[in-house]
Amino acid sequence: MTEKDYNQQQRTSKAMQKQGNAEQKIEIAENKKVETAVENKKVEEKKTEKKQIQKVKRDEASVNGISLPISTKDSVAICKFVKHKTIERALVDLDLVSKFKKAIPMKGEVPHRKGKGMMAGRYMTKPVGYFIKMLKNLQANANVNGIEEAVIVEAIPNRASRPYGRFGRVKRKRTHIHIKVMEKNKLKAKEKKK
Repeated sequence: MTEKDYNQQQRTSKAMQKQGNAEQKIEIAENKKVETAVENKKVEEKKTEKKQIQKVKRDEASVNGISLPISTKDSVAICKFVKHKTIERALVDLDLVSKFKKAIPMKGEVPHRKGKGMMAGRYMTKPVGYFIKMLKNLQANANVNGIEEAVIVEAIPNRASRPYGRFGRVKRKRTHIHIKVMEKNKLKAKEKKK
């Protein structure tokens, strides 16, 4: 047998050293946990500060409709009808059009409709549905950008690439639409500067 087994004092001192080392390791681990928790809090605070800084209020909001299956001629008439109105007013008017209560004024060889200051017009239900969806999206964009009393400044329809229909006999209707709004107060300020 070796000396280690016989020497009781040596055995107890080694056990004490092991206990001391274990306690030191526990303390070091606790200190690391505290340090990492403090660092995590600092990182989270920095993230929240960055998020607060990134929120920028804009003057305008816009929405684009790409390759919508709408006639460009109808889109031009609806854009003229909607322009210079608030989003809420435009939505109400388009809803009346879809219910055949109000006609959209048009130019060209179009039948006459009853209405104040209108010669010819149409009740376009399909294109009006697309415009209502776009205006609702635009209203959401305006709310995110912090725009109150949003007035439609631009409503621009453009011809899109027109794919051929079945068997290549017909070219389909396609239109790009861009609608832009600005805040009423800032719009007046821009007009005064000009």
